[in-house]
Amino acid sequence: MGAGVTPLPVLGAGGWGTALAVNAARGRVPGAAPVRLWARRPDFAAQLAAARVNADYLPGVTLPDTVEVMADLGAAVAGADFALVVVPSVGVPELLMELPRALGVVLCAKGLAPDGGPLTALAREMGFTRVAVLSGPNHAEEIGRGLPAATVVASHDTALAAAVQRALMTPALRVYTSTDETGVELGGVLKNVMALAAGLSDGLGLGDNAKAALITRGLREMGRYLVALGAHEDTVYGLSGLGDLVATATSRHSRNRAAGEAIARGEPTAQGGKVVEGLRTAGLLDAWAQAHGHDLPIVRAVARVAAGEWTPQTGIESLMGRDAKAERPA
Repeated sequence: MGAGVTPLPVLGAGGWGTALAVNAARGRVPGAAPVRLWARRPDFAAQLAAARVNADYLPGVTLPDTVEVMADLGAAVAGADFALVVVPSVGVPELLMELPRALGVVLCAKGLAPDGGPLTALAREMGFTRVAVLSGPNHAEEIGRGLPAATVVASHDTALAAAVQRALMTPALRVYTSTDETGVELGGVLKNVMALAAGLSDGLGLGDNAKAALITRGLREMGRYLVALGAHEDTVYGLSGLGDLVATATSRHSRNRAAGEAIARGEPTAQGGKVVEGLRTAGLLDAWAQAHGHDLPIVRAVARVAAGEWTPQTGIESLMGRDAKAERPA
């Protein structure tokens, strides 16, 4: 189906959900089916529908008239071919329980299921057969304002990926497709932890050399993890790997980088009520690495610092004190 033939539900009215709804509405042709932005809280939905600006999560960006705001989930997905699921990872299982299994689901949260596994696997276990994941260097603050960006939608269902591509592609957002669900999904998950590490470095005032080293070695660590889970190694160098890592580890918009900096300074990690996915993810990934005998030293350091088991300085010392190694083994 082409873009605009069926309604496009965007389930979750945080900053990213709002930005995706605004972007999709800009790309709809006149007379196309609406974009539906769903918020779980009726009071918030009513406020957003009236003000046409999400002052809490994406201030300064006006919702186009073609975005319908609603709190009725059944009405939001009625007649839709697929829906963008844009709630924090911890809320994904509950939301999926409420959706019809025939609906295609596009998972946009960069986090893990409660058991530490991929959200795509959870969706399939729950009976969804048409599953995709959206990831990339996509700060809501910029996409909401129509600044140039690119993203990737990955699915084993190539028809679903193509449909999402058509629905979201605009002059300001290039959408690429991939069949490497695992690589695209887990690259977006792991880069949050690396961004926390970059924030810790910033907060400790360690300088550009240290941060560049963290990002570079973090990319290698991401690659080892992705390959171990069956992903294609090339995916780590694409939009959902290197691209997202650079954006999240360096941007002033990054919640994870800012949270790492706050931890280093002994300040609260709260980001104005916005979820910092990496704080939860670090512990889950560290537990997985220990259980399966994988070496993820940056993940381990971030997890233990985030849990309060190590000081930020101890975390840095754990990385700098590792045995000497070759960057490219003979």
